[in-house]
Amino acid sequence: MATMTGMSDALTPRARAREQTMRDIVRIGRTHLATEGAAALSLRAVARDLGLVSSAVYRYVASRDELLTLLVVDGYDELGDAVDTALAGVERSDHAGRLVAIGRAVRAWALAEPATYALLFGSPVPGYVAPAERTTGPGTRVVTRLVEVWEDAWLAGVVAVDDRPTPAPGLAEDLARIRRELAITAPDHLIARGVLVWAALFGCVSFEVFGQYGAGTLSRPEDLFEHHLAVLVGTVGLR
Repeated sequence: MATMTGMSDALTPRARAREQTMRDIVRIGRTHLATEGAAALSLRAVARDLGLVSSAVYRYVASRDELLTLLVVDGYDELGDAVDTALAGVERSDHAGRLVAIGRAVRAWALAEPATYALLFGSPVPGYVAPAERTTGPGTRVVTRLVEVWEDAWLAGVVAVDDRPTPAPGLAEDLARIRRELAITAPDHLIARGVLVWAALFGCVSFEVFGQYGAGTLSRPEDLFEHHLAVLVGTVGLR
């Protein structure tokens, strides 16, 4: 579970106790997510396992949707931390190595935490809408690392994408907005290729996590994933 923010040493005993209770709620919520599924998540059940009366848990978490948001943010942060840890061992100039490290970290985390991965990237939970102001930052950590790879490669002059179809006017506007929002200089064709890599990476991981290849189809799914990573490195144009 990702570390919750806060300077525990500077908190009062009451604040530290509350922070620990919040950690416990998220931990137990993650356990229930794995055993019961997101749609069946219950604050009452979490309170029972925490040793609280059901009314007491609402002093910490206002609703089931609030609990889901805590789990979403915790999951995104844990995935982001896993990716950052993997990247720490790769030289900044090794753009292909960074892309491969991101892919491997995403796959490893997803296979270790399939229930949380499903909450983040699977079917929407009926009746729940994640609040953008709380989830967009954590939810874009991995894609930000991907963008950094191809932006750095572009600036270093080590990107080669020969076929450059002209984007439709509407798409060109979208890509220009993305360029402004992310403060990047990479051209349209590279941004579009990057979006393809992002979608393909999580598509490959989702196929494996959700068993879409079918039982017995692949004796070593990790070999197919490594092959896909090599294709994605070429797709984004890294030399």
